[in-house]
Amino acid sequence: MQISERPLIAISTGGANNLPRKPELYLQAVENAGAEAVFIGPDDSIMDSVRSSRGVLIPGGGDIDPLLYNEEKVFDLDPEDGKRVDFDLALFRSVLKQGKPVLGICYGMQLINIAMGGTLYQDIGTQKERAINHREGMHAVQVSDNPFIAPGQYEVNSSHHQAVKEAGRGLKAFALSSDGLIEAFYSPYYPFLMGVQWHPERMKNIISERVFTSFVGACREFQPERSS
Repeated sequence: MQISERPLIAISTGGANNLPRKPELYLQAVENAGAEAVFIGPDDSIMDSVRSSRGVLIPGGGDIDPLLYNEEKVFDLDPEDGKRVDFDLALFRSVLKQGKPVLGICYGMQLINIAMGGTLYQDIGTQKERAINHREGMHAVQVSDNPFIAPGQYEVNSSHHQAVKEAGRGLKAFALSSDGLIEAFYSPYYPFLMGVQWHPERMKNIISERVFTSFVGACREFQPERSS
């Protein structure tokens, strides 16, 4: 089977009226890395979307209901639409069974973590001591050994008030901020599964470029199982 030179990547949304912020930047980032992208949402068939794509990107969004990680709400949240959350969880689980590459950005990283049994800080500023400002601006992250991005210190953007608290099953942190928050993780037990807390689609630097080129590279190499 010939591998597509520009693999198709599905970007999940809440529907035509609930696209991620600055949706054109996601399309541009995927295209610049050598792939094509299409938005999908709750009105689309998960099976059809998974079948036609070589990978899935779960982009930014709102807050996720703490009941999904067995906690009561302790902070006033800006919840993501429940239909989108349910769709993303079902989509992620379907893609995981097929071994297709998955990239989660901000909300997408948090959703993956919950799906893998992890928990979140509902609000970093009130739940984590000595936390730096993650709501806006830039800050440094320290990247450790991983298959995708060279170890070292990098600057990333920051626009979130929630973050991974306990990492889910099989997820290994590989980037931390100075206050110890997990800024990126991957699964060493899966062909390609990465989550990043910043927004690489909004940045043009080496770490953000590597997020997309490694993801697209994995999508290009993915070969679906042939039916017997």
